[in-house]
Amino acid sequence: MAGQVKARGERRRTRSDWMEIEQKRGISVTSSVMTFEHQGLTYNLLDTPGHADFSEDTYRTLTAVDAVVMVIDAAKGIESQTLKLFEVCRLRDIPIITFVNKVDREGRDPLEILDEISETLALDVVPGSWPIGLGVDFKGVVNLSSGRMTLPDGSPGAISLSQMDEWIETSEVTADPVYGPALEGMSIARETLPPFDLQSYREGHLTPVFFGSALKSVGIEDLLQAIGEWAPSPRPQPAEPAPIDPASPTVTGFVFKVQANMEPNHRDRIAFLRLSSGTFRRGMKLRHPRLGRDITITSPMLFFAQERETADEAVAGDIIGIPNHGTLSVGDTLCEDAETRVTGIPNFAPELIRRVRLSDPMKAKQLGKALNDLAEEGVTQVFRPMIGADWLVGVVGSLQLDVLSSRLEKECRVPASLESAGFETARWIASDDPKEFKRFVAANRASLAEDRATLTVFLARNPWTLERTQKDWPQIRFLKTRERS
Repeated sequence: MAGQVKARGERRRTRSDWMEIEQKRGISVTSSVMTFEHQGLTYNLLDTPGHADFSEDTYRTLTAVDAVVMVIDAAKGIESQTLKLFEVCRLRDIPIITFVNKVDREGRDPLEILDEISETLALDVVPGSWPIGLGVDFKGVVNLSSGRMTLPDGSPGAISLSQMDEWIETSEVTADPVYGPALEGMSIARETLPPFDLQSYREGHLTPVFFGSALKSVGIEDLLQAIGEWAPSPRPQPAEPAPIDPASPTVTGFVFKVQANMEPNHRDRIAFLRLSSGTFRRGMKLRHPRLGRDITITSPMLFFAQERETADEAVAGDIIGIPNHGTLSVGDTLCEDAETRVTGIPNFAPELIRRVRLSDPMKAKQLGKALNDLAEEGVTQVFRPMIGADWLVGVVGSLQLDVLSSRLEKECRVPASLESAGFETARWIASDDPKEFKRFVAANRASLAEDRATLTVFLARNPWTLERTQKDWPQIRFLKTRERS
């Protein structure tokens, strides 16, 4: 639950997981954006998929953030996908605050979790709050900075941290089966772990750790307060010909996500633009370097998951939605008065390739448009073989295939099946020698295709074929990633 909004006069909860397939499976399959205010600050929250099959969407979303909240299950600890996402954060030097969730259920000892974070992620850790008991014995969470205690029902507790410090030495509390171990662990953590250092956190070397229960809204206020006080302002954005200074008065932004059919009845298509500098105002004309022309932004929006409102003004760090019909794609830059291009937004080579079979041949045109739209969102990659007329789709993980099939049928009304294409993986190819490149294409047409950008792609039947082809053609580069253009 992200909070409450008013709709048609009624209060209702808004979930960040708004797609039907997300609600059925209980997982996030696409990043969603929520803008809200808290204690005078504007938060732009990007909820990213945690599943490994959607890591490409998550990676692109991380190019648009300045700080990260890493959520860890109190019972499971650091899971494999959490570790992968952390590695991406480390590559981009994104500061991380850790939230240990579900302390109202049976879980591991807080000291054990802190040790795991420190050892597995090679980060200094400092507790920002501490749980009193776990599971059925959960009594609340203590903020180690303010001394405030929050009870399991979210109400403030009558006991302060200073009182707890006095109790630690008393036999009455030491013998208590809940307070005794909790206060002893809290005391050990405060004495042995380093104090919080703002610079170390912002450089990505230290992570403050907060404990709580998101479902019961316990510990969330402590987390939000920490983000508001410690998270950095918008940072310089990598770009060509020079990094974008967030303090620059010139408006610059880049599209990191495109989402279609958030409102199926309207068949809408929204490009999410992260503003990197300047003050944007509704109705502005911005340069689109890829198309070489100006576009007028007449109906920008702020989002609260699926809900939206008109954005009259936005500044660096804000994320706005721009309705469009194919003008904007992931990786596009919009700028006010310069030919700037934001860099660092990648495409990953797919690890699963399938052939699309139409149930109704009369819908071939609709299929092409639907696949192109979904490819622009980043749901899939689309290829046209040099020999043959079939559409091929490529994804990073198998769950993406389920999402693709579901959205083709539910949103695009194009019933289609996905079947084996005889290929396992793909690589973009390039060479500094044009003649060698043409020779390679002539010799391998049966295994070549073009992507949406008409770039040549080599389709490998298995890893051995890919390795053998690379050895046979040393002057050809086989690229696993490429920058979106």
